[in-house]
This record gives sequence, structure tokens and C-alpha cells, in this order.
Amino acid sequence: MSETAAEKAPRGVRLVITFVGRRNAGKSSLINAVTGQDVAIVSDFAGTTTDPVAKPYELLPLGPVTLYDTAGLDDEGELGALRIAATRKVLWRTDIAVVAVDAAGGLGDPERRIIEEVRRLEIPFLVVFNKTDLAAPSPADRQWCREQGIAVVTACAADGTGATAVKEAIMALAPAESLREPVLCGDLFAPGETVVCVVPIDLAAPKGRLILPQVQVLREVLDNDGIAVTVKDRELEAALGNLRQPPAVVITDSQVILKMSGDVPDEVPLTTFSTLFARYKGDLTTLAAGAAAIDNLRDGDVVLMAEACSHHVQSDDIGRVKIPRWISQYTGRDLTFEMHAGHDFPDDLERYALVVHCGSCMFGRMEMLRRIRECTRRGVPVTNYGVAISKVQGVLDRVLAPVMR
Repeated sequence: MSETAAEKAPRGVRLVITFVGRRNAGKSSLINAVTGQDVAIVSDFAGTTTDPVAKPYELLPLGPVTLYDTAGLDDEGELGALRIAATRKVLWRTDIAVVAVDAAGGLGDPERRIIEEVRRLEIPFLVVFNKTDLAAPSPADRQWCREQGIAVVTACAADGTGATAVKEAIMALAPAESLREPVLCGDLFAPGETVVCVVPIDLAAPKGRLILPQVQVLREVLDNDGIAVTVKDRELEAALGNLRQPPAVVITDSQVILKMSGDVPDEVPLTTFSTLFARYKGDLTTLAAGAAAIDNLRDGDVVLMAEACSHHVQSDDIGRVKIPRWISQYTGRDLTFEMHAGHDFPDDLERYALVVHCGSCMFGRMEMLRRIRECTRRGVPVTNYGVAISKVQGVLDRVLAPVMR
């Protein structure tokens, strides 16, 4: 796969590798050395990188990755504090962190603080002592890293020394799941079996194309030698009647799950795109358990609606209109719904009675898992759009059955 192909890979399937460190520690130079390209701007002037910058790259055998170049951890002033905060937000979506250290300056409070933070977030990381052409890392720094069990690499990014060792160390830290193909729906059918995908065309449907979750499911069906049949909800009954054999599974948009549960015979497995993504990107067991909290909502409770991406809001928006309406109707309670979109996630989670998250097709799995873990750590139930819809429509058990065997 070329770099162009790496750029075309959906953001949510790329491993995220973030380079952090003080100003002029050589983060940008390390990225250039690792990629063998001048993809990051390098300058002797401290603070050249002011905001997190994403660089798509193909790092074999990991495949498509996103390399993040970040502002210095010792940035100064009010604006510097905002830049450091932006770097910390990037850590929430990070799979592997590379802590760049100027070997001459050594490990100081900024590095130790960021190491503490990546450990709290359970991010695999390594320390790269850079600029070793000017100075070697001190014995005290090496000893501290040994005592802490931290992987260490020495490098001189300016001439490329150590670049291969950095890449090898990154690959050694990669989560095992990133080295194998994750399963979205390929375990729900055998080669040659039919998978029916139900895709409603409503006001929120993009013109002339399918949305990313539908595209990814269809691609996995084809990759696993299944026979994909895609229909609108109104044509499902006719499509099933035209099949010689019942389909292995019907996968539908959550918004029409109630109607589909009536149209699809009980003996045919039925689930939703969003439920598949709850398993693919998150922790389905936790998200399914979180849906039970809908029954415990009380008047005055605040529910957080969280989305991975920002988009133009339609009058029947699923996260801002439909799900809040359905949950309110189901519970009969006077509830407040707040929307947060993109990579911003509230710090004051405890004030929410429930978090309802989208399928996170635009997030990497680790970012979604960290959100789930943070909610769990603070005692806040969390579920996802499709699971919540199936719950309030009374069909959750049937929707979960194919994927929680």
C-alpha cells in the first residue's frame, strides 16, 4: 500500500502513534527519520510545532497508521497552556506514545508527568533519547528507565541513526489486536452465504453514497466471500422472498429495527450496524449492560449524547432528535440531553446519569475503549446509539443474539 493508499484508509482503522516531548527535543525530526520523508517541519527555533499535526503513513507490518507531531510539553504562556492541553487530548486517541527526550537535557518534570499520564491511560510507550551525536543519555536517566520498566531507544534523528530501532520498538509495543484483522461481521456467515443489509434512505442519508459503517460491513462481507444483498427497508420483504435460502444474517440500520424485527422471520439472525460497531470498536458487554440504566432514569437526569464526528445537523438528526425522543417516550421522564461531538469529551462525567455514544466509526478502537473505561471508572453507565435504540424498541435480546454467542 502506498502512502496515498494509507491516506485513503478510514481514520478509525489506523493505529495512532503520538510523538510527545519538550520543545526542540526533536519530535518532528524523529517522525521524518522514521518515515524517511520530510513530512514534519523542522527548525532550530523552539516551538515550531504549535498544534497537533497528523501524518498518514504505512508502517509495515502494522499497516496504515497516523503519526501525530505535537507541541512542546514545556510551551509557555497562556497560548502554550492551550497547546499542551491539545496535546493531552490527542493522547486519548493514541495507541502508542513515543516520548522524545533531548539526551543532553535528560529526563525532567515534563517527561515524568507525561509518562505518568500515558500510564494512567494505559498507553504503551517508549522513551527515545535523541540528539545522541551531541550527548549520551546520563546513567541516572538510563537507570530510572530500567527501574520503571520503560523501553529505551537512542537515536540521532538528524542523520537517521536509530530510526530503524525506533520503528522496531514501536512495532514491539503494538497491541496484539492491531497485528490481526479485527472482525466486524465476518464471523456471522460462511463463504457463499447471503448477508442482507438494510439501508434506509432518509433525510440524513448522504447524497450519492452510503455511510462509512455500511461501506465497511459490505466490504467485509465481500472480503469473506459472502453474498451481499443491499436493500431499503421497504424492499426487505420482497428481497427475502426472492432468496432460495434464508440469509445467514440480516444487518439493518438501527432506526428501522422495530419494523425489521417484524419483517424478518424469527429463525433468521438479525442485528444492526451500530451493534456490530459496538463490538468492533468498543466493549459490547459493557455497552449492553449500560442500556439497562435507561430503566433507572429519573426526572431531571442529564444524558450525554456523544458523537465521534461533527456534521451538518438535519431536522431528524439521530443523536439530537430521534434517540432523545425515543428515550423520553420510553421512560416517561423529563430528561435533559446534551450533545458533545468530535474528540472533546466532558471532564465532569459524574453529572450525567447515562452516556449514549455513537458507533465511533471515525474513532480508533482505543479512543472508544478509553471513553468506556473512564465512564466505568466514574460509575457512569455507557451504551451506544444502536444498543439504546434496540433497548427502547424492545428488541435488544434479539439484536444481541448473533454477536454475543
